[in-house]
Amino acid sequence: MGAEQRNSTRRRAIPWVVLALWIGVLALASPFASKLGDVQHDRVTDYLPASADSTQVAKIQEQLPGGQTTELVLVYHRTGGLTAADRTMAAQQLAQIGTLHPLAATPHGVPSADGSTLMYPVTSNWPGTDEKKRTALVDDIRQVAQDKGGLTVEIGGPGALATDAGKVFDSLGGPLLYTTVAVVAVLLILIYRSPVLWLVPLVVAGVGDFLSTGIAYGLHQAFGTTISGQSTGIMTILAFGAGTDYALLLVSRYREELRRVERPYDAMRAALRGCGPAVLASSGTVAAGLLCLLAADLNSSRGMGPLGTVGVLSALVAMLTLLPALLVLLGRRVFWPLVPAYGSTPKARRSLFTAMGSSAGRRPLLVLTGGAVLLGALALGILNLPGSLKQDDTFVDRPDSVTAMRTLAEAYPERSAQPIDVVTPAARADATLATIRATRGVAGAQQGRSGHGWTEISVTAVGAPQSAAETRTIEDLRHTLKGSYVGGPSAQQIDLRDTNARDRLVVVPIVLASVLLILIVLLRSLVAPLMLVAAVIAVWGAALGIGGLVFGPLFGFQGTDPGLGLLSFVFLVALGVDYGIFLMHRMREESTGGAEPVAAALTALRTTGGVIASAGLVLAATFAVLTNMGLVQLVELGFVIAVGVLLDTFLVRTYLVTSASVLLGRKVWWPGRLSRAPEAVRPERQPESV
Repeated sequence: MGAEQRNSTRRRAIPWVVLALWIGVLALASPFASKLGDVQHDRVTDYLPASADSTQVAKIQEQLPGGQTTELVLVYHRTGGLTAADRTMAAQQLAQIGTLHPLAATPHGVPSADGSTLMYPVTSNWPGTDEKKRTALVDDIRQVAQDKGGLTVEIGGPGALATDAGKVFDSLGGPLLYTTVAVVAVLLILIYRSPVLWLVPLVVAGVGDFLSTGIAYGLHQAFGTTISGQSTGIMTILAFGAGTDYALLLVSRYREELRRVERPYDAMRAALRGCGPAVLASSGTVAAGLLCLLAADLNSSRGMGPLGTVGVLSALVAMLTLLPALLVLLGRRVFWPLVPAYGSTPKARRSLFTAMGSSAGRRPLLVLTGGAVLLGALALGILNLPGSLKQDDTFVDRPDSVTAMRTLAEAYPERSAQPIDVVTPAARADATLATIRATRGVAGAQQGRSGHGWTEISVTAVGAPQSAAETRTIEDLRHTLKGSYVGGPSAQQIDLRDTNARDRLVVVPIVLASVLLILIVLLRSLVAPLMLVAAVIAVWGAALGIGGLVFGPLFGFQGTDPGLGLLSFVFLVALGVDYGIFLMHRMREESTGGAEPVAAALTALRTTGGVIASAGLVLAATFAVLTNMGLVQLVELGFVIAVGVLLDTFLVRTYLVTSASVLLGRKVWWPGRLSRAPEAVRPERQPESV
């Protein structure tokens, strides 16, 4: 067998071997992927800071007899005043509820001063930490407690709020996946204009997502990584969004090589050599940025780092192995009807990015200054961001649990309808109870369960839930009660706010340092990395500013999630630099080939602009899927990242980075070799005539 025949046999065999290996990998991952839902939880402790008082309270409550309690409030209300029949109806419904599920104590009604409302605090230990049982308990109570003849019945309290939030997080599974797939499919059809080609990267992205679920389960089993609905939703979005981005870059380069190289296998090898380093570097940058979240104290943020990284890297492996194998096996016909024939040249046409590059090249200083002023003006919208998000403002559509709490706030202005939970060493329970009752802002307190050396005390504050008065009461209790822990829903919100502020101070510098170091190593320059990092910081500020202009006035949101700043920063810096690498890598490639700085910058934009634009649209669209979810914090996060990606794609990468590169010239590569002008070739000295 000749060398050429052996090479031909190898070219035909390698794609099939890769495909067979992937079938084996998926078979191994399948049992683990199917178990991810079993370890996914959206408990309070999964979203709280690891070291906070409120987290310790929640953990100790799980150990007390009956496990973690489910606290509910049944609210009976009639405008104009409750009737005797209404009170009888309420008593009958409470009795029926007691026969369905065991209650910790017999509920006693608390009438409002105006006689329009009757409040029944209900506590059950039956669900413990089982979220499905808690949901069943709340749903069963809602089935019994029905409106009748002008009497409204609402179910509020921490248990009802947690149940409604849990239902939203459950929707991050199937609905989020289906919506993401549909959005990516539509965009790929529009981008490729082919009835077949769009399906290949979409299937490969799905394979990457499936692999990531199996790995995520393994991380949980091996390291106890927190698995929440939020983190798995982000993992899916990154697997499809980032994976499709890598596919767009690879397919674009592969199409170029098919015009120059006869065999698809050889064309794919050339494409991988050409764009592989940029894809590896960009995915490595995203992964490094996300892993910096491990330094966060907030459990949900810390768990999101590894899972987001798993989503990106799973998509990367799939796109650099399985996608090339499938494209080679399908041959040129996968591009039908726009098949790139060997030896052909693409139809010459003036693209949008050629025009944009020309304008940036003609007036780079004007373009750069104008863009910087625009981003700065948009960033001023941050001043209009609403304050911290309260617990009952976290839902986009107001559920029954939220309307119940607002009814209580209006009917009982003199007391809080949401308890403050204190756990104290059992030996000091009586002294702690006396201290609590003597604390400013406390309306009442009573002992609860005891076990494992701890006693639970339920405290009622004078101030309304999450008001300034209640916050002062919680802070006073924490200052006074040494050796005890103060928790509950309002205390959790305080801890979330404080921990997010701490995490920003710790994580942001780590993200900037790690991303900058990777860029310096990759681009072998100091100026280009600083330029890219400055650009993505500007994008982050502008995207948050746009959020400030629309969250309150347009969306009607009453607050901003405390974690929005940190999470949006990590994602926009990591993903924004991702696109910068695509552009600067091609610019460096052109410069290394001998192109002058201006020509290199404009050529890089012309050749990669379309791919970056397509990738940006796909990524923005996948994050925009979050705006269709039912929680305000998810809508805010999805909106800011989607807007930031679009700004980065169509303003910063195309205009500002290109114009800055044109202005800097060779200095953009300082102090690397490309920053120095090539030495002029001296003419050979002619021998002197004799």
